[in-house]
Amino acid sequence: MPRSKRPFLLAVAAVVLAVTAVGLHLFQPWRLFTTERVDEAPPAAAVRQDGAAPVQVTGTFVSHAHETDGSVEIHRLADGKTVLRLADLRTSDGPALRVWLSDQPVNRSSGGNLDDGEHIDLGGLKGNEGNQNYPVPAGTDLERFSTVTIWCERFSVSFGAAELNRTA
Repeated sequence: MPRSKRPFLLAVAAVVLAVTAVGLHLFQPWRLFTTERVDEAPPAAAVRQDGAAPVQVTGTFVSHAHETDGSVEIHRLADGKTVLRLADLRTSDGPALRVWLSDQPVNRSSGGNLDDGEHIDLGGLKGNEGNQNYPVPAGTDLERFSTVTIWCERFSVSFGAAELNRTA
């Protein structure tokens, strides 16, 4: 190989290596094959201090960018705190997954609208399978939020979302 082509080939190899490294960091393709199971006990939902029944809010996930199954429960605890529970969750693992309360309705064909309005970030998804609890910030008006979504911040997509149904 002529010496004049060697620097060019080294430069091309360096660019390909850099693009590959950035791509692997952003997309994390191995996470499609990993599972993180979390099984937290349900919160001790009991009557509130004022004697009223706990808030009963439930929902069932529909799939968006990734197959997502499971349900959502919102419990009002005896001490007045509120906990959102993901029950029997099963979805893909992914980078930067968050649990959001959103004021946008669930669009069954896509979840791209769920970041259009107001949302509350309850924290990073603890695991892509199982049962897990997330405290809802004090003072949150649950009447303003109609949806729970597993939101991927990296790609701005909903893996799945559940419409909240108030039963009491």
